[in-house]
Amino acid sequence: MSEETKPETEEAQTEEIKKLLIDDPSDFKFHAAYMAYSETWDKLSSPEIKKELNEMLMSLSKDEMSYSNFYRTLDEYRRQGSKHFEFSRERIETQRKRDWRQKQTRSQRNQRHRH
Repeated sequence: MSEETKPETEEAQTEEIKKLLIDDPSDFKFHAAYMAYSETWDKLSSPEIKKELNEMLMSLSKDEMSYSNFYRTLDEYRRQGSKHFEFSRERIETQRKRDWRQKQTRSQRNQRHRH
């Protein structure tokens, strides 16, 4: 009997891991969280992670988890599903308008005298 029950539980586990359809467009915060969940769900293929995502969304819908904790945990799964998730920052150099004008007038004056 134990051998017969194992395949049934395995089949039941694979059947349970389906994408949850509990979106609520009238609640903006939950709708945004559901969209993030849905996008992450589609990118990942691991059934264990999908099960954890379902549990996270259910606890969020029952107010057992805060939105910040939900997004923090979801962020970890997003990084697993995408290689290019991190944003690289570039340094932006600025200058004052007066300095820019002085450089412009100097370069224009030099161009006039060259020709």
